[in-house]
Amino acid sequence: MKIIDGKVHRFAEIVVYGCQMNVSDAERMEGQLETIGYERTENREEADLILLNTCCVRETAEDKVYGKIGEIKHLKEKNPALIFGITGCMAQKEGDALIARAPHIDFVLGTNKVHELTRVVREIEAERGHIVDTSFGETELPKQDAPIAREGTLSAWVPIMYGCNNFCTYCIVPYVRGRERSRAPQDVVREVEQAVQQGYKEVTLLGQNVNSYGKVNGKPGETDFADLLAMVDAVPGIERVRFMTSHPKDLSDKLIETIARGKHLCEHIHLPVQYGSNRMLKAMNRVYTVESYKALVGRIRAAIPDVALTTDLIVGFPGETDEDFEEMLDFLREIRYDSAYTFLYSKRSGTPAANMEGQVPESVKKERLNALMAVQNEISLAINEKLRGTEQEVLVEGPSKHDAAVWQGRTRQNKLVLFPHTDEAPGDFRRIRITHPQTWVLKGEVLRP
Repeated sequence: MKIIDGKVHRFAEIVVYGCQMNVSDAERMEGQLETIGYERTENREEADLILLNTCCVRETAEDKVYGKIGEIKHLKEKNPALIFGITGCMAQKEGDALIARAPHIDFVLGTNKVHELTRVVREIEAERGHIVDTSFGETELPKQDAPIAREGTLSAWVPIMYGCNNFCTYCIVPYVRGRERSRAPQDVVREVEQAVQQGYKEVTLLGQNVNSYGKVNGKPGETDFADLLAMVDAVPGIERVRFMTSHPKDLSDKLIETIARGKHLCEHIHLPVQYGSNRMLKAMNRVYTVESYKALVGRIRAAIPDVALTTDLIVGFPGETDEDFEEMLDFLREIRYDSAYTFLYSKRSGTPAANMEGQVPESVKKERLNALMAVQNEISLAINEKLRGTEQEVLVEGPSKHDAAVWQGRTRQNKLVLFPHTDEAPGDFRRIRITHPQTWVLKGEVLRP
């Protein structure tokens, strides 16, 4: 707390771990805190309130959170008035156990309680007790009119649904995010319209499996994801529409056609396959086959020839053999993704895979991961090399991380482009000629009209 020009200022820091849904939740939490007088700070020493919005998808994510909890204990000892809360997936999973382990935590809020933050903070301010709320209604949605303090000025995250019904054997998400619940289409469209009015050029629609949007008790509803995409595409002033993440089993031909016909729907689909052999897919409970996935990719590329496909891959899943891994590499060479997010399998207590036989040694996992990345990097570079000399429409983001004279932006296919800055401003669209394709970025020059 500071007194500036005779006025009391209270500061809050929100530390976000994990996925884009956690980023979106944090924006809504910050928006609520602003309504009760808190201002954002990145100076932890001056914070009156610290929130850790947590992830528990991998053990390393939990380890980072526990480390940060320990650090904040020292701040709490110096400033007993500091309010310290844990939110997000790890909060949902651990609940009371977090406070039992670290009593300096004031409150723990589960994933479905984002909209309760102001109430909880006020109660903590008044009574200084502990609060734990991880209750979960099977059909409950977060409050739809909660204020939002968005990060950045160009791209907005817009959640369209919550939870997951798929129960992949390695994944904790259905247990900490609950079953699938979809927002009403008019609420999604209204949020997109508000983002456009605030100057955002691009929105990304979020869900654990956006292709299940609109389903009720597993059955199609009145509005499916393809319908919703078409509605968002028609919002006046929107420039680009993205979405993530897609489960292959639910990506329909109707959706493919909608993307192909869309004006503002970007030609990029993140389509996690997780593995490239049927035996491992079955063990993961992915409920599709290598053959059906390849057929889906064929239909996507036939309808959207310039589409960029990206994916997630897990190495070292229990029972993985050398033969499985070779199938994975052959699969990669055939599908040829633009890029891939690669992960070492990490045990998650409470998931079926944690108790499976045939756990793979860490040394083998790392060796396979390196081999996998080498194959994918070669593919990514070859795909990007085909863009040499082409002109790409780039949405300018601003200076790159390492050189203020070099700016960056993204193509509709979500490829990062670096270029010498002249008179561009964030939010501008520029035609860039690609001169130096690389594995992870494209370098180019701005074309003048």
